[in-house]
Amino acid sequence: MKIIYSDDYDLNLGNHVFPSIKYRLIKERLLRDGVARAEDLVEPEPASDDDVALVHDRDYIRKLQTGKLSYLEIMRLEIPYSRELIRAVWLSAGGSILAGRLALADGAAVNLGGGFHHAYPDHGEGFCVLNDVAIAIRALQKDKTIQRAMTVDVDVHQGNGTAAIFGGDPSVFTLSIHQLNNYPHPKPPSSLDINLPDGVDDDGYLAVLGEGLEKSLAEFQPELLLYVAGADPYREDQLGGLRLTVEGLEKRDRLVFEQARAKKIPVAVTLAGGYARHVEDTVTIHSNTVRVAKEFAR
Repeated sequence: MKIIYSDDYDLNLGNHVFPSIKYRLIKERLLRDGVARAEDLVEPEPASDDDVALVHDRDYIRKLQTGKLSYLEIMRLEIPYSRELIRAVWLSAGGSILAGRLALADGAAVNLGGGFHHAYPDHGEGFCVLNDVAIAIRALQKDKTIQRAMTVDVDVHQGNGTAAIFGGDPSVFTLSIHQLNNYPHPKPPSSLDINLPDGVDDDGYLAVLGEGLEKSLAEFQPELLLYVAGADPYREDQLGGLRLTVEGLEKRDRLVFEQARAKKIPVAVTLAGGYARHVEDTVTIHSNTVRVAKEFAR
């Protein structure tokens, strides 16, 4: 299985709650544990501006590339603007497009970056600048590689940008399972929103996720599943209020892949959020996701 990674995925945020150093740490863990070999790693190309413009307004793209965001627009991002940031998010979008193509060939592929599901066509927010998952879907649809796609977003925060982008589009089904009493506010409707109360544990989470997946896949038959595999439902996450364990999160990943395999649906993974008090826990959760994905690749 191919794993898409670039050293330039690091958003260079310094001492920030978003530990963007995690991308390098995950790569190193995968290599050290033998989950990946150096030859399994694929360097992405940045997404083309034309592909980015399939989702994002040209004026927003221009402001990002020329550093013309307003103070309020940068505040909404909640991360500092830099040239390194712009390179990282263009690379992440290219990585998610590539993960989709490789998943269609191999059954599964993982982009160690991406999952920036709070980005809207005309603005970014919540640490998300470009919606790489939406860009990947639109790029694959544009060249007729696929017609129908599903997003399964298990980040603790609802994928509001993704929901807004695909709202009313019958070719894309969006499923989001998230903590209700958490960012973002408001939450535009996904095709299926599973709104969880605070403090849900492994058993409660896995039960409702399994039901939601089964219902969604019975209703909608995608050619590709985009799995937004956030680590932040973890019980020690600084920005979450759910109570999942490391073991429960691995069972979550396995559940998604088992249901996709039963329907013969390829899965492209992006790792999305993770803000554990100890970054090593976030690295472990994300690394487990990659290991499970590898088990289900052809």
